[in-house]
Amino acid sequence: MGAGSSLLRLDGLPCRAGRVDRLSPQVWDLKLRVSDTFRRSKDDMIRRSHRDTFHRTPTCVVATAVSAEGTREILDLDIHTTEDGAGWTAFLRGLVARGLSGVRLVISDAHPGLVDAIASTLPGASWQRCRTHFVRNLLQKVPKAAQPFVASAVRSIFDQPDASTTRAQHARVLDQLEERFPDAAELLAEAGPDILAFSAFPEAHWRQIRSNNPQERLNKEIRRRTDVVGIFPNRAAVTRLVGMVLCEQHDEWAVGRRYMSAESLARARFDVIEGEVLEGVRGELVAAS
Repeated sequence: MGAGSSLLRLDGLPCRAGRVDRLSPQVWDLKLRVSDTFRRSKDDMIRRSHRDTFHRTPTCVVATAVSAEGTREILDLDIHTTEDGAGWTAFLRGLVARGLSGVRLVISDAHPGLVDAIASTLPGASWQRCRTHFVRNLLQKVPKAAQPFVASAVRSIFDQPDASTTRAQHARVLDQLEERFPDAAELLAEAGPDILAFSAFPEAHWRQIRSNNPQERLNKEIRRRTDVVGIFPNRAAVTRLVGMVLCEQHDEWAVGRRYMSAESLARARFDVIEGEVLEGVRGELVAAS
């Protein structure tokens, strides 16, 4: 990844024998994602092996990014037993220690402690709540028969052409839900600034940042490959398999079409403050030791 990227998405790092040789820093959109790769037992956290010993179900934390040149890259992969603020902070600090800088937008689920970890390690970065998972949470607050209507209404918020109409549609959908589904309306109102963070960025980038579909496809492939194995003997085995999946994706992105144009990203990295133009921080993400 070239110097000066501004988009970062957390989901995973291709680990050939453990690490990627070279990564880059400034990311325009940081998407923090967790891939639940093991879903065997009724209890998502504990499963009993054939030896009657208990094992905690790990989750793969994956970081992906869009560089200043507009290409997508895998930045890092880690295996967490529990998702808490300490784990997220340590993961992000590891990226920053390797040179990650200039992050403008972070897209993730609302995992416990994650938003605070982003604020403490990536100052100046905006946070956007993952639209897919937010809608799933919202639909849990309405009857099943009404879920298609509510889902369609919420999707219409993200299909507007500019920021003003996006905010206006958000207000209209709130009005529609308040009388029939007050709990859903309350959640939508509370999450408004988080799910609409994309509207503060150039409209040329909205298609790439207002949804998390690329990340969901990557998660789906990780689940598919790990489901074949089932129970892993140790963390190293998980890292080897998931790391190779991410390596394949990283290489595919490297030779594919640019995800965003370098010109539009360059314009997005300039902030106007009281008539002055300040360029985003640049840097270089060094190889992991």
